Amino acid sequence: MFKFKERENFKWDERIREKIMSVELKPRVTPEEYLAFERKAERKSEYFNGEIFAMAGASPEHVLIVTNVVSELRGQLKTRPRTVYSTDLRLKVSATGLLYTYPDVIVVCGEPQFDDDHKDTLLNPTLIVEVLSGSTKDYDRGGKFEQYRMIESFVEYVLIAQDKRHVEHYLRQAGNRWLLSETNRREDTIELTSIACNLMLTEVYDKVELPT
Repeated sequence: MFKFKERENFKWDERIREKIMSVELKPRVTPEEYLAFERKAERKSEYFNGEIFAMAGASPEHVLIVTNVVSELRGQLKTRPRTVYSTDLRLKVSATGLLYTYPDVIVVCGEPQFDDDHKDTLLNPTLIVEVLSGSTKDYDRGGKFEQYRMIESFVEYVLIAQDKRHVEHYLRQAGNRWLLSETNRREDTIELTSIACNLMLTEVYDKVELPT
């Protein structure tokens, strides 16, 4: 049985750390072992660099924001050769082979490409949307985004806060540079250049109860 790790910040006593480090390290899990386990598991887990991380349940605000975004994008893309996926579709960063994860929303331009005949692991996202939580926001902005940038087809990234009205928008530029814009104004609209769509903040946060 694989041992899961939770993405939380722990402060270890140095004596405990030394004791842990003195124990023989257990073998890393291979991507093949992870996929065989994940396809039978009842709960979703992420894989990164030989380790498996159990995914925590989402808050009502998180779920509602994802639903709003999917609804808005699907309506705008319904007659175009672009496909919107949410939550349950696994993504692999094939350039490194280190990360298998479940983005909140993915848009693919053209034909989706999958890792194998199971067709449950996508390879070619164009746009990725993540809804931030307290325990994942640093990872979504840092290590995960670093992995995402290795995907050749990936050109646009949207991060949406669930505890306040705030959206960060990254767009790939020439020379592999990334342009950041952000807003917290209710009346603003995010222009998603790669898929020729717009996201109004009033729709993104529709019926979402935010702290005053």
